[in-house]
Amino acid sequence: MSSIAYHRDKKTGRTYVYRVESYWDKKKKAPRNKQICLGRLDQKTGEIIPSKRQRKIVERANAAPEVTVASRVAGPFLLLEKLSASSQIRDLLKKCFPDDFNLILSLVYYIVHRGEALSRSHSWSRNCLHPFEEIIPSQRISELLLRLTVDCRQRFLSLWLSHVQENDWLCYDITSVSSYARSNEYTHFGYNRDGESLEQINIAMLFGQKSRLPAHYRRLPGNISDVSTLKTTAKSLDYLGAGKLHFVLDRGFYSVSNLDELFRRHHKFTTAIPAGRKWIENILDNEYENITSPANYIVTGEDEALYAVSKFYKWGNNKHRSWLHIFYNAERAAEEYDRFTRELLKCREELLTGNTVERHEELYDRYLIVKETPKRGRKVEFNDREIQKRRKRYSGFFCIMSNKIKDAAEALSVYRNKDTVENCFDDLKNHLDMKRIRVHSAAAMDGRVFLQFIALIYFSMIRSKIQPDDKLKFLTVRDIMEEMETLVKIKYSNRYGEVYTETTPKQRRIMKIFGIQI
Repeated sequence: MSSIAYHRDKKTGRTYVYRVESYWDKKKKAPRNKQICLGRLDQKTGEIIPSKRQRKIVERANAAPEVTVASRVAGPFLLLEKLSASSQIRDLLKKCFPDDFNLILSLVYYIVHRGEALSRSHSWSRNCLHPFEEIIPSQRISELLLRLTVDCRQRFLSLWLSHVQENDWLCYDITSVSSYARSNEYTHFGYNRDGESLEQINIAMLFGQKSRLPAHYRRLPGNISDVSTLKTTAKSLDYLGAGKLHFVLDRGFYSVSNLDELFRRHHKFTTAIPAGRKWIENILDNEYENITSPANYIVTGEDEALYAVSKFYKWGNNKHRSWLHIFYNAERAAEEYDRFTRELLKCREELLTGNTVERHEELYDRYLIVKETPKRGRKVEFNDREIQKRRKRYSGFFCIMSNKIKDAAEALSVYRNKDTVENCFDDLKNHLDMKRIRVHSAAAMDGRVFLQFIALIYFSMIRSKIQPDDKLKFLTVRDIMEEMETLVKIKYSNRYGEVYTETTPKQRRIMKIFGIQI
């Protein structure tokens, strides 16, 4: 607390002005005052004539150059820059987009950091460090999305796939992304995996099971079925020079023509075979009595007890070499009994209403009997003989086929680890602002999906880095970004340089794991 005091010198008659600062003396436990002489009071004008000491302070202040200070959030930038260098993404983007790579990286950093609509990146670019350095207006984003041509995007995807695919199992799956757009030729009504009654696009993605990184994606029309996409994906990968790949496929992608195509292109694959196929049931009939032998008993890493038999199998007319792994689980048999019943009831309702589903055609033909009468119309009955045969003889069995993996336990492990691509889709929709497509034209949408794919790569790299750490593995990627937000870079003009704020213990741990040095 300060105040002004006036003291008159009785000898000279002059009045001096003091600034009085009051404070508490902790040692003496009493209030104290400190007086600083500001100068002499001019009796005529009433102004203060500064003392010699005060004049020197003013002269130094006037002589010193003007100093400006700017501060920007630096923590997320330092982390993402480290990943850009180690993964070579910056180099690949610079090669494919020489004029725009810094702007692309800045928008990708924004998506990873905030996970919000691109239209909100304007204030973020003002307050945070990023490669483009300048403030990013919405107009510049719209122009960039249209400049990301299909040729440049495919070139990047080709380079990136060759960078991550070596000796990896690539999990292939499809997700749907809803949109309110009406003028986009790729949005259609189709099977929506989120249960929403909106038009959508589909995104097919390859995800490396070993690298834990997205490897490739394709944008598909929203009304296309999953099983029909695999041939075109394999063909497009060949055109990109991807070489021989190992696909891990869900049973939804099984078809004779799809496996024929993979064999023809010399790709490796590991896929589940849907129940109810005649050729599978013929094999199960031969293994039904002996599969529960103790010699076939295996225990997986999930403390699950299974019986497994592996058989060499020659596929198709060309007798391609493959291995069929047959598994039996007694607990699963009871669950399948009820699931199969519910599935049949659903199929019967589809036939009665006329809303049939293409992938259920085999179930309709085998387990349901449809009768048409002029008076009563359509009547659907159950084929009890076939249903009981399926329940009693084939419940609890499931099969995995591979033209690469000979061991049943290894094939099961590889197939079950395909859920990495499901986690990838969850990140894309729930953390990276892809729950809805917010652009209307097809060209802008393609550019937006491309940015999301690159952001997903960073998201996956961060998760892979923190997962082995005992203290950080319980944090989400968004938690890591928020923790790094308090690391700020303060920059002074002219000769005063720059400084980073103090780091917390958790920040220092994150920086150590990612190899960040200030």
